[in-house]
Amino acid sequence: MKKFFKIFGIIILLIITTLVIVGWSISEDLPEGKSGANADQLAEKILESINHDAYQNTSIISWNFADLHDYEWHKNENYVIVDFDENKVQLNLKDYAKSKVLEPQSISEENQKKLIDETVKYFNNDSFWLVAPHMIMDKNVERKIVKHDGKNALLVTFKKGGTTPGDSYLWIVDENYRPKAFKMWVSIIPIGGLKAEWKDWELTNTGVMMSTKKTIFSFPIEIKNLSTVN
Repeated sequence: MKKFFKIFGIIILLIITTLVIVGWSISEDLPEGKSGANADQLAEKILESINHDAYQNTSIISWNFADLHDYEWHKNENYVIVDFDENKVQLNLKDYAKSKVLEPQSISEENQKKLIDETVKYFNNDSFWLVAPHMIMDKNVERKIVKHDGKNALLVTFKKGGTTPGDSYLWIVDENYRPKAFKMWVSIIPIGGLKAEWKDWELTNTGVMMSTKKTIFSFPIEIKNLSTVN
């Protein structure tokens, strides 16, 4: 039995070592870029391509993320109702301390806080995968022009906010300036420059363009039951 566990441990160590070597070999350094008017102009063209004005005028966005979490985001009123597993939480997006656990109704104060903290992380992640391009001109976002395959791409760095401030994304756009992918340099992923494609853009009933399918290493992340209300 000891021999078995020793062999098993060696195999696990080899697998981990291999993954680290592969990750290191494909990892990319964060590219250098140039901030200024040209970067802002590219950002504005991206926003125009996805009807950002319509997004700003949209008051409610509902969606399902990857068959895991359901959202009803009341954007103008700064709260979102999140359903997952047997839980339902109403997050106050201006003050998380004022959030409410709607289900289960019988839950200790300590577990309420844990559930709310967990829900905040879900919302920060899942809403980013839905509306990230609409955030590129936000306050505390740094924008730079970077050459990628001979064309201009937009490098954005989130200086503050969210769950992991400091993350950077290189937006790659098509001939109409609509995002088709981004490369990411984020704290939770040790591989720099990992690429995610943005596909299946859908025109919502309020006029906002949103990608309903993302892929990483060909693994799909799907947005379902997408609905918007003015």
